[in-house]
Amino acid sequence: MVAVFTSAAMAQARPDLARLDYDLRPRPIAERTWVIEGAVEDFSRANGCNIINTAFIATGAGVVVVNTGPSRAYGEQQRRAIERITREPVVRVLSLNLHPDYFFGNQAWADRPTQALAGSIGGMQAEGRAYADNLYRLCGDWMKGTESTPSRDVVEPGVLQIGSHKLELRRLSGHTSDDLVLIDHTTGVLFAGGLVFADRVPTTPHADFDAWQASLAKLSQWIEDDRIRQVLPSHGPLHSGVGGLDQTRDWLRWLTAHMRESAERGLDLSEVLRLPVPERFKAWAAQPAELHRSITQWYPRYEQQVLGGPATRR
Repeated sequence: MVAVFTSAAMAQARPDLARLDYDLRPRPIAERTWVIEGAVEDFSRANGCNIINTAFIATGAGVVVVNTGPSRAYGEQQRRAIERITREPVVRVLSLNLHPDYFFGNQAWADRPTQALAGSIGGMQAEGRAYADNLYRLCGDWMKGTESTPSRDVVEPGVLQIGSHKLELRRLSGHTSDDLVLIDHTTGVLFAGGLVFADRVPTTPHADFDAWQASLAKLSQWIEDDRIRQVLPSHGPLHSGVGGLDQTRDWLRWLTAHMRESAERGLDLSEVLRLPVPERFKAWAAQPAELHRSITQWYPRYEQQVLGGPATRR
């Protein structure tokens, strides 16, 4: 049985397009730890293209920020929201992967260390302009003044003692080639980034499906070994246990089998796009848009594998 979560406890923001106000509402989730929840939806102007969970930890020796949102305006409003809660200075700004809603708010943090894994920074630098073009198209005025601002400093995996918090950075891969995971051993909160989705169809533009499944297996073991109390995905509600991991694992397993079996049946792309999804996935956010993006990107490779030719996109 796959876990189902509810978002009833989430602080529901009401974005105001006229004022370009994201209505960010930090919510405490552990000792001196807050989440700012994004909509569990697909990108839209109605939600300000704010579909990501960002977070911050006031350690007693400075604040650690996790992800900076999809735009300059988000980053600026995130910074003000943090300053309303704590007077501690921000000492680290972490982006957990290369996707734009993880780092496009970095413009607001130009005077602070913005950090990510080396592979993520390389991806930000390589794809930032294309990301910006796409988000300006999808989000409109919410993106005013936003420029792709990759993290400046490479962060290495390891254990950090910052104030009263023992933080550990670990590197995985699969959702992207460099997925940063943050474990706060002091509070038992796991910041899982894009490796875990809850009640939402996973995004797959940089996916390595086998590596992703291997990373989910490691995360599951870490939750048990490291006594993780809460899991915060970048997309979807905060939860305890392995429910979000199981949802993500189930989806990836189904998606790859679905494409392989469809290719073996000789279905073309348009036919696969019309096929129904299993009942357990139908109510997930970003359905069917995210499914269609994944199939459009990846299905030609499965067709080529069946035909025995080179794996190419089209």
